[in-house]
Amino acid sequence: MNAITKNYFHLHFIIFIWGFTAILGALISIDAIPLVWFRVTLATLFLYAFIRLKKVKIQVPFSVLLRYIFGGVLIAIHWITFFYAIKIATISIALAAMSTGALFVTLIQWVVFKKKLIPYELLFSLLAIVGLVVIFNAEGQYFIGILIALLSSFLSACFSILNSNLIKNNSATVISFYELFFASIFIGIVLLINGTVDSHFFVLSSTDWLYLLLLASVCTAYAFAASNQVLKSVSPFTMMLSINLEPIYGIILAIIIFREKEIMTTNFYYGALLILVTVVLNGVIKLKKKHKTTAVSKS
Repeated sequence: MNAITKNYFHLHFIIFIWGFTAILGALISIDAIPLVWFRVTLATLFLYAFIRLKKVKIQVPFSVLLRYIFGGVLIAIHWITFFYAIKIATISIALAAMSTGALFVTLIQWVVFKKKLIPYELLFSLLAIVGLVVIFNAEGQYFIGILIALLSSFLSACFSILNSNLIKNNSATVISFYELFFASIFIGIVLLINGTVDSHFFVLSSTDWLYLLLLASVCTAYAFAASNQVLKSVSPFTMMLSINLEPIYGIILAIIIFREKEIMTTNFYYGALLILVTVVLNGVIKLKKKHKTTAVSKS
């Protein structure tokens, strides 16, 4: 098995872990912002211990550090909006909206990087919007939750594009450490401004601490660094396309664990399926074109 194939298998294992992340977010009883602060802070400590153990050099130029700060703020807001969407809607709603990530990558690259927008990409984007409209109509009571989950998906797409450039010349462990560290600083400032930090802030149930440790270690420190490493051989589009399996894993797990609470209306699943189909078809066409281009260049 070559390195690229191993990275693809590794990516799908990471995506399964991310699917379980939504479950932990629903199980942890604290609000979204404190939850994400505990997550990134504990994950930063885990990564720092790994860095010290492996004697990894973490000195970087100031210009690169600024990009890490930006990445940290992006991932912080992405996770806050994601967990908040879960808290005010459902796991299924949040994950279905997150499946728009690959389409956001396409649109960002078109608007920001002036990449030519191909007609079928526009068609798929319009079909995805139709899927979202179906979900909005089917689950109108979660309107705000869907909007927040879409914002989270957009931020995730921005983050993937940023890191796909950073990983070309930087260590995945170093990138992850700095971005999580700055995410912790950013959220900590927000918590202090809001007056959230008091004598009861660190008083959590043993169950919450257990879930937070699992979330921070396996689902964040490991998965975050591993996903950045995978970006060395996987494009941001392929990354976002593959992440669309996360809703499938997460929704199945949610139905198994939470049962009736996570069972949506039939139209919700029609809408979610339409979004997933458009994204998968988009990816299949892109992969075929890529293989065709590669074959032509070799001949």
